Amino acid sequence: MSLQQIIAIIIFLCTMGAIITGKVHNTVASLTGAACLVLTHILSIEDCVDAVDVETICILVGMMLLVAVIKNSGIFEYIAIKAAKIAKGRPWPIMVIFILITAVCSGMLDNVTTVLLVGPMTLAITNILKVDPVPYIITQIMASNIGGTATLIGDPPNIMIGSAAGLSFNDFIVNTGVPAVIIGVLTLFCFYFIYGRKLHVTPEKMAAVMELDENKAIKDKVLLIQSVVVMICVVVAFMLHDALGIQSATIAIAAAAVILFLSHGKADPEEIIATVEWPTIVFFVGLFGVVGGLQQTGVIDMMAKFLINVTQGNDLLMLLLILWVSAILSSFLDNIPFVATLIPLIITMGKSGMDIAP
Repeated sequence: MSLQQIIAIIIFLCTMGAIITGKVHNTVASLTGAACLVLTHILSIEDCVDAVDVETICILVGMMLLVAVIKNSGIFEYIAIKAAKIAKGRPWPIMVIFILITAVCSGMLDNVTTVLLVGPMTLAITNILKVDPVPYIITQIMASNIGGTATLIGDPPNIMIGSAAGLSFNDFIVNTGVPAVIIGVLTLFCFYFIYGRKLHVTPEKMAAVMELDENKAIKDKVLLIQSVVVMICVVVAFMLHDALGIQSATIAIAAAAVILFLSHGKADPEEIIATVEWPTIVFFVGLFGVVGGLQQTGVIDMMAKFLINVTQGNDLLMLLLILWVSAILSSFLDNIPFVATLIPLIITMGKSGMDIAP
């Protein structure tokens, strides 16, 4: 093992350690790791730029801008109130509908954004009903994870995997969307026995929910209509992007540009752009650089050969190993850095002849 490989491994482990412990902000940790690789001449600035997955970054920025404009229309509050009234103020049906809303939204938006949008309205409804909001929030967290698994744009790791493997929106729908629906239905049954049978409120509380006016939640009716149209176009474009020959990143950026243009004069573009989670974007950039150091020095190749030797080239054993290691490590390590590390490793093993990578 060369000195450069040892340094790259040390920098990678220190970066991951800082992320796991939370002692240092994720963005600071990843940027510091990338900077150390440049300072030690393991990577050049050009190497760092080449290591960044531009498609992933563009999809994230585009969708963040899109959501930043759309939420100003009040559509999410409108949907939440309307859903509660459709359920006639009954606590269990409200939970079910909010679970479905969260899952569907998570298929189009990242999990954190979805929970931040649905969460406040959940607290408002549960406060009116005078019921414990914790079960509602827990079920929405579960629904967000399930829904986010179903599509290409549902979660950052999905975007990273899709970009690296060349998977389309429809590939995710077929391979992860169908299992996600099945898991979602089974989870609903579990929630009913855990929470559903215990949820009871008085008729007066249900009547209070029915008195809510969802129309008052609409801040800009024109923008709301425009938002719905743009979102429908985005979903259709993602589903047809293979046939159209358009990259997912192009769709996301184009959608952001269109909605920003339509909202011009109603919202300050600088304020909208400022709402993008830039620390997350910079975190991705630094992280790609840190993993790029492992690739540049050949550490990824070494790890791939080691795993192939351990499993003796058995595809099924390798798949099971990756499955369980992913599940265990993701329970305490953020899934984004883990996926960023695992992608080049799996691709390298796939090039070695194992049937585990596209």
